[in-house]
Amino acid sequence: MTTNPPDPASPEAAIRRLLGIMARLRDPRTGCPWDIAQTPATIAPYTIEEAHEVADAIERQAWDELPGELGDLLLQVVYHARMAEEAGRFDFADVATAIADKMVARHPHVFGDESREKSAEQQTRDWEAAKAAERGPAGTLDGIALGLPALTRALKLQSRAARVGFDWPDASHVLAKIVEEAHELTEARDRFTQDEIEAEIGDLLFVLANLARHLKVDPEAALRRTNAKFTRRFSAIEAALAARGRRPEDSTLEEMDALWNAAKAAERG
Repeated sequence: MTTNPPDPASPEAAIRRLLGIMARLRDPRTGCPWDIAQTPATIAPYTIEEAHEVADAIERQAWDELPGELGDLLLQVVYHARMAEEAGRFDFADVATAIADKMVARHPHVFGDESREKSAEQQTRDWEAAKAAERGPAGTLDGIALGLPALTRALKLQSRAARVGFDWPDASHVLAKIVEEAHELTEARDRFTQDEIEAEIGDLLFVLANLARHLKVDPEAALRRTNAKFTRRFSAIEAALAARGRRPEDSTLEEMDALWNAAKAAERG
């Protein structure tokens, strides 16, 4: 009995091709010298960068770019799995099996006999309870990755602490703390050392992340949005000045501020 070869456009065939390409790139005799020289530590920064590229494409709703960005991120998974396989630790199948098993275990209302008649909020609580059970006996804040962006890690630390009751009752208390931290920094900046100023700025950012959590806003996404807005408006300033045959360094702050306000008004329509 013969079987038909897999469709070359199928997910299975595409994954096999990608795994084969990575194996070829890492071949000690015939592979790419750059790829052969890499280690998990040298590739890790690219993994983080590619994850941000995915988030950026989604934020911009650049759906035509998203397949490529997701492919770049998938390559990172394949890269790490290949290096681990070469070291005899695990392989890509282990990675896929681990996440598949985890998803089945954490969705008993889909793959088991639990009722699906639960709110999204209750399912979120059940998910977190399952994660806690998997971690076993440990500190409340254990397991939150150090490599996360600082604002994201602050949010996760605060959320984890809030689960055991260490939290402000509502956003008004957080706002009061922001005013307090900003006042401390303003009042004491002339006598603070640079290290103390950094610590105070950190405290202020941490409380701002907490305010975002209370208002159900992702602070990382909010800051990315503001970064994009700043980029758009400053680019409009440069374009307006260029039309006059000038550059930002040739103009005054007052002139650039007026152009900023014009760009702001144009966005609002």
